Amino acid sequence: MCKGHHIISRIRHQYLNHDKCMTMLASAGIYLVLDVNSPLANHHLNRYEPWTSYNSFYFENVFKIVQQFSFYNNTLGFLAGNEVINDPISASVSAPYIKAVIRDTKNYININSPRPIPVGYSAADDLNYRIPLAKYLECADNNLMESVDFYGVNSYQWCGDQTFYSSGYNILVDDYKGYSKPVFFSEYGCNEVLPRNFDEVPALYTNDMIDVFNGGLVYEFTQEANNYGLVEILPNGDVKLLRDFLQLKHKFDSVPELDYYFIVESMKENAKEIQMRIKQSQSIVPRCEDSYPNLDISRGVPDTIVDIMIDTGVNVEPGRFVHLDKSELQTKSVFYQPNGEVFNTLYEIDVVVDFEIDNDNKNDKKRSQKSSTYSPHDQNDKTQAGEVQKQVQHEDPEPTPQKKPQKNEKDHEGANEHDEDKPNVIVETFHKVTDSVKNFWASIFT
Repeated sequence: MCKGHHIISRIRHQYLNHDKCMTMLASAGIYLVLDVNSPLANHHLNRYEPWTSYNSFYFENVFKIVQQFSFYNNTLGFLAGNEVINDPISASVSAPYIKAVIRDTKNYININSPRPIPVGYSAADDLNYRIPLAKYLECADNNLMESVDFYGVNSYQWCGDQTFYSSGYNILVDDYKGYSKPVFFSEYGCNEVLPRNFDEVPALYTNDMIDVFNGGLVYEFTQEANNYGLVEILPNGDVKLLRDFLQLKHKFDSVPELDYYFIVESMKENAKEIQMRIKQSQSIVPRCEDSYPNLDISRGVPDTIVDIMIDTGVNVEPGRFVHLDKSELQTKSVFYQPNGEVFNTLYEIDVVVDFEIDNDNKNDKKRSQKSSTYSPHDQNDKTQAGEVQKQVQHEDPEPTPQKKPQKNEKDHEGANEHDEDKPNVIVETFHKVTDSVKNFWASIFT
């Protein structure tokens, strides 16, 4: 099975073959948001002396990751950095270099990747930099490539028995309301009060927040010394589900159906705001200000040093989906409940996306760059609510995978087995509106 701390959110890359793992994720309908950095030498920006790490060695690693993972169509986006700015010293030197990494990565994708893929940033939710950094990474003057396509917030302010207001989530929503790029929680799940009940989940997926935040990623999957894990990997490879896992699952299961009418109206309002901004400033993103509180941007965004590398590309084997035997979709690991009892579950990946594997011309880079042969997605299904609330500069990363009909036992209890085939008027209305909004975005970005 796939191994990694954030296989449903963010994973750290090493120069290994990820074809089987990414095929497993795609088969299960799971998208990936990938950080192009790691703690290894020459694999991340030095937050205190970024000019020393902004070099060709660093970008060769970044571009190899981008090149390899761009060919997996379930790669949803790349993170150009994670909490690079987290104190006054880093805030005094690093912001322009983050912007440069965003620009260079987007330029590389534009020339070398087989499809547009958004590039964003994951920020520590420090009140000193919450608004200044978000606005700085959102803005652009003469080069729109310097603006993030999406923005992640690592928020740990909902701790223990809180509410939408006592946690300060209401202020968080107000702070990001009107942000021109999609915003989501790239990390959440405070553990200052244990056990974690994840009471923030219902707030995140209901009308208090869905018009501003596009969901979130709980930190983190496997248990480590910091005690944020949802599961514990035992020495023999078996898995113990922790109490947090079951509680989080319960919260997700109890989230009510999204209010589609509310989402549609929010999308309309967002579209109007973007149209007005374009008319006023002749730009789809805000113009940069001369200064931002608590940030030093006086150095300016450094000129690129990797234009040749961007033009020529890097030498790395493109990722590709591969055929998996049934045995490769199964695991021999045993899953245990928190009390030690064996967890009664299906010990194999539940395949919800069927797709064909093209094994021809594996090394034909040119064909690969011009084709999405390896896509696990149905090209006719192009509607995804979370991606069109506030549009990124790129077009949709890829169409949503076409899933097999899944029955939710709770929702279908006592219902006729054919009810799932009946049209949902609310959902149909939602799709009609999103189609019209997406046509609007297409007219802007093309």
